[in-house]
Amino acid sequence: MSKEMLEAFATLEETKGIKQEVIVEAIEAALVAAYKKNYNQATNVVVKFDERKGDFRLMTEKVVVEEVHDDRLEISLKDALAINRAYELGDTIRFEVAPKNFGRIAAQTAKQVIMQHLREAERNQIISEYSKYEDELITGTVERRDNRFVYVKIGNVEAVMPRNDQMPNEIYNPQDQIRVLVTHVGSDSKGAQITVSRTAPDMVKRLFEQEVPEIFDGTVEIISIAREAGDRTKIAVKSNDPNIDPVGTCVGQRGTRVQNVVNELDGENIDIVNYEQDPSDFIANALNPAEVIAVQFGDEADEKSALVIVPDYQLSLAIGKKGQNVRLAARLTGYKIDIRPESEVEFVDEANDNTEESTDSVSNEKQSGTDNEDQLIDIQETKQNLEINEHIDNE
Repeated sequence: MSKEMLEAFATLEETKGIKQEVIVEAIEAALVAAYKKNYNQATNVVVKFDERKGDFRLMTEKVVVEEVHDDRLEISLKDALAINRAYELGDTIRFEVAPKNFGRIAAQTAKQVIMQHLREAERNQIISEYSKYEDELITGTVERRDNRFVYVKIGNVEAVMPRNDQMPNEIYNPQDQIRVLVTHVGSDSKGAQITVSRTAPDMVKRLFEQEVPEIFDGTVEIISIAREAGDRTKIAVKSNDPNIDPVGTCVGQRGTRVQNVVNELDGENIDIVNYEQDPSDFIANALNPAEVIAVQFGDEADEKSALVIVPDYQLSLAIGKKGQNVRLAARLTGYKIDIRPESEVEFVDEANDNTEESTDSVSNEKQSGTDNEDQLIDIQETKQNLEINEHIDNE
């Protein structure tokens, strides 16, 4: 039994990553629990493991007393002296109990406790090992799938990828090698659970960190990401070095860097735009590839809204297919964006211009009328003066 026990320990440590000390501790606890269930007490039980032989010894401790009141905990001095004449009152004597005598119930209890400890140890070991990979990219192998999850083998454990973390344009077949983002490492009633994703925005960020050294070392910084997985992603970047163009750096020579990311995401379109401190400039960049004429912001009560004016022929491009371009731009900037064509804005301006022209016309007419009245008064006064002078000359 000892040889098989040691071999089993070695196998568990190799396949499950559980240390022998943890397994031994689980078995010791199981034997104590089994003894307690069989004998209804375990306050005086001690378990010893012989690492050289691979044997467990279960022993009970009894105190040497003058008069025995509980033979499970005490032994008389007379009986102790029969064992060894060196014993005295108050000494503790250990007696070995053979596990095979526990019976079927004791063995079943031991098995249950061992399995429970092994599951807990395995869960803790998995959480400890894979928690450092949380929010990081890792390569796994597709094992199987059902209606809820795709099961991905990473290392010695099986991770799950829920439906909303699966790319809508991808099919996952057994033995496929895929790169996933570890989004959660935790546990539930069934043990350790690792959740991975192909749709999380941070997956795009991690891919660019691997493709663009300037992002990895912090020279170029990704400020925000808006993604509709499998279709399109917008990324806002800025450079911490004035001599480096952040967009060009991410695109790479002949587009090689961004193309590698696109290929990994199975053809997902990626727009890379400059981040600007000025919200109007940032919003204009976010609506790329559409041209923006002007950006106007709402009142203070609704400061996170913006009215964007674009040329008429750019309206559909600015909105995008099913509103995707403006929707992603809104997520990227954090502003609620309303797009209006230039013609509607011009119509309002023309109305104002017409009003101003009408006002000017009325003013001119009033001024003209005033001038005419002044001229008429001057003529009348001149005529009166001539009549007065003529009358004086006749006299």
